[in-house]
Amino acid sequence: MQLLASPVLMGPLLAGLLFSLLFEALLKPRPQPCWQRSLAANMVHLGCWLLLFGLFVLILQRPWFAVVFILSLQLVVVQASNTKSRTLNEPFICHDFEYFWDAILHPRLYVPFFGIGLAIAASSAGAVAIGSFFYVEPPLTNQKGVTAFLLSSVSLITTGALIVWLGWRQLPSITLDPAADLDHLGLFSSLWSYGIALARSHAPAPTTSPFYALAQSTAEQSTAEQSTAKQSTVANGATAMPPNVVLVQSESFFDPRAWCEDVAADLLPNYDATRAGALLYGTLNVPAWGANTVRTESAVLTGLPPKTWGARQFNPYRTLSRHTMPSIASAFKAQGYRTVCVHPYPATFYLRDRVIPKLGFESFIDINAFSSQDKHGQYISDQAVARKVGRLLEDGDNRPLFVFVITMENHGPLHLEAPDRATLAKTLPNAAWPLPNYLRDLAVYLQHLSEADHMLGSVKAALQSASRPGLLGWYGDHVPILPDAYGHYSPPDGDTPYMIWSTQSDSALHTKLNSNLPDQPPAVQGSCTLSSNELGVQLFKQAFGRDISSDVIKAEPEPQEQE
Repeated sequence: MQLLASPVLMGPLLAGLLFSLLFEALLKPRPQPCWQRSLAANMVHLGCWLLLFGLFVLILQRPWFAVVFILSLQLVVVQASNTKSRTLNEPFICHDFEYFWDAILHPRLYVPFFGIGLAIAASSAGAVAIGSFFYVEPPLTNQKGVTAFLLSSVSLITTGALIVWLGWRQLPSITLDPAADLDHLGLFSSLWSYGIALARSHAPAPTTSPFYALAQSTAEQSTAEQSTAKQSTVANGATAMPPNVVLVQSESFFDPRAWCEDVAADLLPNYDATRAGALLYGTLNVPAWGANTVRTESAVLTGLPPKTWGARQFNPYRTLSRHTMPSIASAFKAQGYRTVCVHPYPATFYLRDRVIPKLGFESFIDINAFSSQDKHGQYISDQAVARKVGRLLEDGDNRPLFVFVITMENHGPLHLEAPDRATLAKTLPNAAWPLPNYLRDLAVYLQHLSEADHMLGSVKAALQSASRPGLLGWYGDHVPILPDAYGHYSPPDGDTPYMIWSTQSDSALHTKLNSNLPDQPPAVQGSCTLSSNELGVQLFKQAFGRDISSDVIKAEPEPQEQE
C-alpha cells in the first residue's frame, strides 16, 4: 500500500479529480457546483473517479497517461452533452452511450452536429497527448514492482466501487427530466443514476397497451380467418367496406408560419386544404425535440405514454426489439388488414428490423426498395415515398391495407445543404440574398417542408383513386433542429400538427357508424389537442366508428373476389 500513498499515484489522482470537477463546469447548462450538491452526489463523483482511475492504471500502467485518457473521454461526453442540449434541448444521459456506435455506423446523422473540424482537431490532439504520455511516462511495474502495482490498482478499484455503491444508495430518486437531474446531481452522478434506473426498470406489460384486446383476437383466430378480410359490423346489421389506412410520420413536420412571420403564407397548400376538410386535427404533444424520433413513433404505434416506460422512455425501441407489444398495426391486422411499414433508410437503424415485425407489421420496406435517383437532398425524397405508397394501394391483394410511413427527406443536418435562391419566393419571399446565417438552415428546411406538402397531396390522390374508401393520418415527429433560427426568432413550443382525413369528404360513413352505436362514444371530430400516444387510438376509432375500449371490435369476413 506504500505505492498508493506515494506521490507517484496521489499526484495524478488528485489532479485528475480536480480537473474532472472543472470540466463539469464546461457543461451548458452548467450544473450546480459540487459544494451545493448533496453529499451522496459528491460521493458518487469521487467513487467514480477512483474506480476509473484504478481501472485505467491497471490497464495502462501509467497514472498520468490514465488521467489524460479519462479526462479526454470526459471532454467527449461534455461536448456531446453541450451539442445535444443546443440541438435537442436535453443533456447527455447514460442511454446515449449507444449512440457513439451509431455515429460510427451513420456518421452523417451525428458527426456534423459536433462540427467536423472540431471532431478532427479534438481527435488529433487527444491522439498526440495520449501517444506522448505513453512514450514518455515509464510503467509503474518497472518502478515499484508488479505486486505493489497490482495491489494499489485493485485497492483503488475496490474503494471507488464501494464509495459509488454507498453514494447512489442515498441519492434522491431521479425525476426523469435529464436537465433537472443533471443540475442537482452533476455529470457523474446523473449518469450512474440513469444507468441504474434503466437496469432496474421493466418492460411495460402488453396489457398496458390500449390495443391489447384487439391484438389478442389475432391469436384466437384460425389461420384461414386471418387470411380473409374483415368488415366492421354496425348495430343494425349493415356493413361498410373497411377503408385503406395510411399513417404518415413526416420527418420534422410542423407549421412554421405562426412561429415565423417571414415564412410564406401559402407555403403549405395541401396541408391547409387537408386540415380544412379533416375529420380530426389539431396539436400533437410529442415527447421529442429535434430528434429521438422513436419516442414519438413508439407512442403513436403502441398507445403508451412516456411515463409507462419509466427509464426506458428515452429509447423504447431498445426494449421493443426484445419484447412483443400490441400496436395499432397488430390491431388492424386482427381486423384482416395487410400491414406494411415504409421507411427509406437502413432497416437496422434504431433496430427497426427487429421492432417493426414485433409490432405486427407483415412487411417492412426500407431503403433497399429505392434507388439513388429517388434522392432529394441527402435522403430519399418524400415524393418517391409517396409513389411507393401509391403502388401499395394499387396492389391486387383483396385485403384492406394499413401502411405506416416514416419519411426521411427533411432529416438534418440541414447545414450540409445549401439554400436554393430560386425557391425563396415560395418559402421566404422577403429574405435578402445572400441569406444571413440564421436563415440558411431555415431556408433548406422550408424547401423540404414544401416537398412534404406535395407528398401529402400525392398520398391523398392515391387514396382517392383506390376502390376502397381511404383514411389518412398525418403528423410530425418533432420540430426541426434550427438553433440559429430559434436564437433569432425564439424557439417554438415543440408541439407538431396532426390530421386525420377521409376520402369520404362529407364524413357520411363516420356519421352513420356513430349514430348506429348509441352505446359507444362517438369518434371525435373537429379540432382537438392530443398526446402522441392518443393519435393511433383516434385513427383506429375513425376507421371503425367505435371506441377501442370495447372488448374486441366484432368483424365478419368480407366476400372474396372471384379470380
